Amino acid sequence: MAPMGIRLSPLGMAVFCLLGLGVLYHLYSGFLAGRFALFMLSEPAAGGPETPHDSAPGGAVDLRELLAVSVLAAVRGGEEVKRVREGNVLNAKAKGKTREGAEEQLTTGDLLSNRRMFYLLKGAFPAVQINSEERVDTADQETVSWDRSIPEDIKQKIQPKEVPAESVTVWIDPLDATQEYTEDLRQYVTTMVCVAVNGKPVIGVIHKPFSSYTAWAMVDGGSNVKARSSYNEKTPRIIVSRSHAGKVEQVARQTFGNKTVIIPAGGAGYKVLALLDVPERDQAEADVYIHVTYIKKWDICAGNAVLRALGGHMTTLTGEEISYTGSDGNEGGLIASINMNHKALIEKLPDLEKTSHK
Repeated sequence: MAPMGIRLSPLGMAVFCLLGLGVLYHLYSGFLAGRFALFMLSEPAAGGPETPHDSAPGGAVDLRELLAVSVLAAVRGGEEVKRVREGNVLNAKAKGKTREGAEEQLTTGDLLSNRRMFYLLKGAFPAVQINSEERVDTADQETVSWDRSIPEDIKQKIQPKEVPAESVTVWIDPLDATQEYTEDLRQYVTTMVCVAVNGKPVIGVIHKPFSSYTAWAMVDGGSNVKARSSYNEKTPRIIVSRSHAGKVEQVARQTFGNKTVIIPAGGAGYKVLALLDVPERDQAEADVYIHVTYIKKWDICAGNAVLRALGGHMTTLTGEEISYTGSDGNEGGLIASINMNHKALIEKLPDLEKTSHK
């Protein structure tokens, strides 16, 4: 018998339990609904866009996709470079001096190309490290989307290949040969993208904005460009920076003979293309590319990757491979060749290495 003569009937117990369940329902229904909604949002909608491979830290990157967006980035950056030059609104100014004391120029073309290229690549592959010649202004962020389409020529020649996102570094040169750009020497100007994996250049894109020519290559993959087949190792044509022509000429003629041809040119991208079979009317042809001073890695990474993909070489003047990690500069100068005895070339040019650190 209950206290004070009160007896609990089975019906009363049932009502009491129902009331308790009602209270618990109100307390936890909101929590459960929230968890269910979170679960539904975390699942991709049927037929919706695929999640990028590198959407989470430590994810994978498909190098074929990265090649496709690198080509697009170089072209889009080139459109900005061309538009600014043809509109004659360069707004050129000095951004500093090189180690040799020459003024480095910065133009609106550099900045707009850099913004377009950087945000296109970053939007497509947010987990990948991107190094660019120009500073990225986060206050001037631009939304540039990629539809994840891959051009047919890349699909036909390149197979998908995934690598860890943390192993990838992308190097952007939004406007190579800025000095020549300000002088309206348009043939030397390029936009470039390079992809390095664990410090080794594996994807290179070199785009010429004023002719719309684009060369691309992927190591152990394929390319849309070939090496030239005719060379003369006894009297090679050596392409060098315009400012270094006199410095290289004396040593080169002593080494290879008085018939050696020195080709002064602007832009590292243009100089690498000179070693290849490029169907361009205003493109010089050379056998060896030499640079005798300090040079930035975004200037040379794309060309290095293209040459490696085609069986060529780009090393320091002492024959060391150039690593595309760490600092943004290469201290040892460079020598580049293809279908030639690269080691023999290095042995012929021992004196140039001393100049590279000046």
